[in-house]
Amino acid sequence: MTLPRLTPVLVLVVAAFALGGCPAKTLVERAIEARSAADIAKDNEIVLAVNGIMADLGTLKASTEIYEQRLLITGLFDDRELYEEFYGRVKAVEGVKKLYWHVMYLSEEEQKAKEDRLLGWPEAMVLDNKVGLALVGTKGIADVNFRVAADALATIYLLGRARSEEEMRKALAVTGDVENVRKIVNYVEVRP
Repeated sequence: MTLPRLTPVLVLVVAAFALGGCPAKTLVERAIEARSAADIAKDNEIVLAVNGIMADLGTLKASTEIYEQRLLITGLFDDRELYEEFYGRVKAVEGVKKLYWHVMYLSEEEQKAKEDRLLGWPEAMVLDNKVGLALVGTKGIADVNFRVAADALATIYLLGRARSEEEMRKALAVTGDVENVRKIVNYVEVRP
C-alpha cells in the first residue's frame, strides 16, 4: 500500500503484529520485500511524478499503485478534459514499463444515475483496506509483494508478485472472500 493509505486501523494491525497478534505470518514474510532498493526507488520516482501531475492539475480523483514499474491507476472523473489531460500526461511519465489504466470518466448525470452501484471514496478505501488486511493476515501470502486498489465499482485490483501459483491462488481466494468485493482484476506475476 502507498503511504497515504496508512490508516489508524493499519497502524493498529502493525502494532498487533509487533505484540504477536498474528502468529500465522512469519517474520520473514512480513519483513522482506522481494525487490531491490533501487527497484523500489524507481517506483517511488514514478509515483512522485504522477502525484505531481495530479497536483498540477488540481485533482485528487485518481489513486496509484505500483510494483516493479508496473503502474496501476484507478479513479473516477466527471470532467472529460481533465480526464484526457491526466491520461495524456501519465502516459508520458518516463520509466513506466506497463500502465494499467482503470480510470473511468462518467459525467455527473451518469454518476447520479448509477449512484446506487458506485462506492464513494471512503467506502472504496474501506474495501481496499479490508482486502489488504486479509492478505496481511493470511499465512503463505507475502503481502509485502502485493498492492491492492479498489475502485468505485467495488472492483479490486491486485498488482505485484507471487512466489508460486499456490500463493497467487490463495491471494485471489482471500480477496474474493472479502465482503462487498464485486470483481477481481489480477495483475500479479508469478516468479519464485
